Amino acid sequence: MTRPLRFLAIALCGWLLPWLAHAQVQASLDRSTAQLGDTVTLNLHSRTAPLATPDLSPLAGDFQVLGQSSGSTSSFVNGQRSVEYSYGVALRPLHQGTLHIPPLTVGSETTQPLTLQVTAPSAASQAATGPVFVEATVDPTRAYVGQQLSLSVKLYYTANLANASLGDPRIDGVDVSRIGGDTDYQAERNGRTYNVIERRYVLVPQRPGELTIPPIPFQGDLLDPSDPDSFLGMGAPVSAQSRPLTVTIRPAPADWGSAAWLPARKLSLTLDGLPDAATPLRVGQPFNLTLTMEATGLPFEALPALSLPALDGATAYPDKPVTGNREDGPWVVGRRQQAFAIVPGKAGTLTVPAIAVKWWDVLTDRAETATIPAHRFTVLSAAGTPAPAVTPPAAAGSSVPAAASSTGAAAEGHRAPSRGLPWSWIALGSLGLWLVTVPVGIVWWRRRRSAAMAPSPPAAAVAPSAREARQAFLRAAREADAAEQAQRLLAWAQAERPGLRHLDAVAAALASPEQIAAIDALQRARYASSAPAPDREALARAFAQGFAWRRDAATSTGPDPLPPLYPFTLC
Repeated sequence: MTRPLRFLAIALCGWLLPWLAHAQVQASLDRSTAQLGDTVTLNLHSRTAPLATPDLSPLAGDFQVLGQSSGSTSSFVNGQRSVEYSYGVALRPLHQGTLHIPPLTVGSETTQPLTLQVTAPSAASQAATGPVFVEATVDPTRAYVGQQLSLSVKLYYTANLANASLGDPRIDGVDVSRIGGDTDYQAERNGRTYNVIERRYVLVPQRPGELTIPPIPFQGDLLDPSDPDSFLGMGAPVSAQSRPLTVTIRPAPADWGSAAWLPARKLSLTLDGLPDAATPLRVGQPFNLTLTMEATGLPFEALPALSLPALDGATAYPDKPVTGNREDGPWVVGRRQQAFAIVPGKAGTLTVPAIAVKWWDVLTDRAETATIPAHRFTVLSAAGTPAPAVTPPAAAGSSVPAAASSTGAAAEGHRAPSRGLPWSWIALGSLGLWLVTVPVGIVWWRRRRSAAMAPSPPAAAVAPSAREARQAFLRAAREADAAEQAQRLLAWAQAERPGLRHLDAVAAALASPEQIAAIDALQRARYASSAPAPDREALARAFAQGFAWRRDAATSTGPDPLPPLYPFTLC
């Protein structure tokens, strides 16, 4: 790096470091939907510095600010202490609809915008008047088989509770799981303030028809502060339950076909790792591609296994898939990721065909297709391919004779009569001859000196005999790892067929399905980390009787333009 560039880099680091070290404030709501009269909490977080009091004036039109609090939590991870600073704001929506929380100013920071969906209070909660009641809602009320339903169960109470137990839904023909933790807040119903505990569930129906969600029960003891027995945890028994709910479950469309049924709110398909134009691809040099599918409203268990279309001129070796679920408010987001090692097998154009996944958009109630377009790449011959020999120009080897010939011609042209040559003419002729021959001698001397100083070409490695290579492979098959097994197998094949430069070419020249399968398993063990190691005995047994070459396999011993797939030095 030159001195000006070094100073510029130091200056940029000095300018960026304070900015990077500055507090980064993240904003979130404790939930994305609420009923009119509920209390929601706006949470601000920072991991670098205590939070200043936020400017809440932009919220005045849509929310009532009920209270504010701040705090911090410390944790130790791998022996290092970290602190998270928080600031909470209790808000009550003032009207129904989609309410927007604009970016808020917190010191010198600005938070990201948020949205909250506010609905009218349910009929059940409006009618409730007791100290404890349970409310359940489901979204949507009309769905498809395999589509996620979001079930919300809320426990409302006005006094302290003891020995409280809120039941979980049990529904035949439905997969039920909880999502997120319990959320605590306050809500106003019929002029009365309640404490609320909200619990969310993911429901996935497995068959069509009318689905009934039975009542969710609650049991506990209601403590009365004026009763002395309440201090001993002895309160009045209380129970409540939600109303049953009904959902219509439809089957997949009759004309859907044989494709996997994927009813989702959103689905994306991406392919990462595609080489750019500045990165040349070469035969035998692997590159990695990662295919990712993510769907909102479907767990990863419902997503199909990912694979690449067949590649003409390359082999794809899949790695172990990576799967998982995350939460997006009340919805589960499933993710499936599959990595591949792609090994080009021949020079030319490599095409990764288009990839399409059909899915059903439950928001628009119609079929959609997630598509990755086809990509084409130019594959070059492998690096290190021997260049063709270049014949030296004829003039280079005849410079001295040419000079001598022209000198002779000059001498011929200046030949004087044989009698009585003066000394002056003899001197001039000698001088001319010297002027011509000295440069020629210098050129000759320089070439001799360069040839003497040039390093001698390395001696070619002596290739093992077919018998020695076969014995080395059989030992490696029973004792060594996949890398050495591949090296020894290729060395043995090259001892019999010198034109074969990598194992893919060896497999293409074989007639035995057992040997071809053994090479494929060996290649997968080399390139796919999730692939098991080859069966040692099966590998040795497949080649115990030697190679089963195809009758039309090339037997040429001439040079092959492709270098070995495995860059090992063969012994």
